Amino acid sequence: MSTALSDRSGRQPSRRQFLGVGPASEPDVARHWLRLQRRAMACSFEITLDQDDAAYVPAAQTALNHVDAIEAQLTVFRDTSAIAELNRRAGSGETACEPNLFGLLSRCQELCDDTDGAFDITSTPLSRCWGFFRRDGRVPSDHEIEHARTMVGMGKVRLDRARSSVTFVAPGVELNLGAIGKGYALDRIATLLRVARVDHALLSAGQSSVLAIGGRGRGWPIDIVSPRRVGAIARVWLRDVALGTSGAGTQFMIVDGRRYGHVIDPRTGRPAEGVLSASVICASAADADALSTAFLIGGPLLAQRYCDDHPGVLVLLTREDDSSTTLVIGGCENADVAEL
Repeated sequence: MSTALSDRSGRQPSRRQFLGVGPASEPDVARHWLRLQRRAMACSFEITLDQDDAAYVPAAQTALNHVDAIEAQLTVFRDTSAIAELNRRAGSGETACEPNLFGLLSRCQELCDDTDGAFDITSTPLSRCWGFFRRDGRVPSDHEIEHARTMVGMGKVRLDRARSSVTFVAPGVELNLGAIGKGYALDRIATLLRVARVDHALLSAGQSSVLAIGGRGRGWPIDIVSPRRVGAIARVWLRDVALGTSGAGTQFMIVDGRRYGHVIDPRTGRPAEGVLSASVICASAADADALSTAFLIGGPLLAQRYCDDHPGVLVLLTREDDSSTTLVIGGCENADVAEL
């Protein structure tokens, strides 16, 4: 699944291009764009500024420099990270947690509750069981799946808000913030830019997460693409809002003629089925990332129920049985959508 900015002419960028920026309010005026990049979290973090905002380049550079520290705290692939430390120690007893990280874990618990467990940061044992954690996919036995499920569930994670501490109440529990970390980093970067009085910028992390600061005219134009669809499924214009996408079309394995996607439903222990792609627009990039995963798993019924209870959330889904149709659920006043 990928997300790409449309250019000012309305042409769809190639999938390699990802972002091709142009102001929606001035289609006939040639513009130059300043794009700053930094490699982190196995993707490219980018900040795009209008040519008239060149004075904010130092602020953008400073903001991007914080991504390394965020990755160092959140990654499960470094033994020195705060998450790795929690995974080692919280199973043995109460473990203190840095305030920003504790706040993120608390939000993950709320999102898990609000999505009926479809978003769950404890699902790594299931990904490992299926071989997707190290990209060596395999079909496990029912016994292996059930054993992995005994280690999964946010109910096995105790968060003490008064003490900012974390305790795992079952053996084998581990946290992985891969489904929310990039969006969280964009939110943190955006906060730094706003403090520096940047009021017009586009932030992106890889091919799945974007966050718009400001949005002159109609807003920042973005094309959303989905597996098995030629061209974009929709064009959206964003103003002070974030977009997160998840898809089941790029990482999968085929065993005995059956296709298994890499996104595991933590409630069943098996790969999610039914939805090809889920895109979510809302105020927070972290929430957009997490919810796109949840709705890829839970489908239209979960998306509709969530949007009914949470105004300001817009969801676009494509289904495996009808990839030619885009379902639009909910609404967000800071986003305009045109289906293509």
